[in-house]
Amino acid sequence: MDINKSVPIVLFDNQCYLCVKFAKIVNYFARGKVTMAGHYSNFGEKIRKEILDDSALNMFWLIDKKIAYGGRAALIPLIKIIFSNSAKKYSANTFDDICQQDCKTVKAVFVRSSSLLTNSKKIEYN
Repeated sequence: MDINKSVPIVLFDNQCYLCVKFAKIVNYFARGKVTMAGHYSNFGEKIRKEILDDSALNMFWLIDKKIAYGGRAALIPLIKIIFSNSAKKYSANTFDDICQQDCKTVKAVFVRSSSLLTNSKKIEYN
């Protein structure tokens, strides 16, 4: 898959139960306007290698044509995409729901939610 032809892309932790639920909600509201990719999928690994840095696994990412937004910085651009009138549709997104962590506990929900608000990053790329 070509990265530039797939933007906008939401890159999320596909080994975390909560992150997969978050991605499913985003996918539902985006109605096919966003390509969804897991951090540990082949496409996600390609994105991490070509665009992102060492902090890639610490947060979810929204990647557009020029900037990769991570965590809190991605929320406003993601909302703009969801409410845009773009007619561009992508193929159906599938989600690997392989939870290898103890992410269904109250503590995990708090930690993941707080990390969404505390982590923020922008990376410009070509």
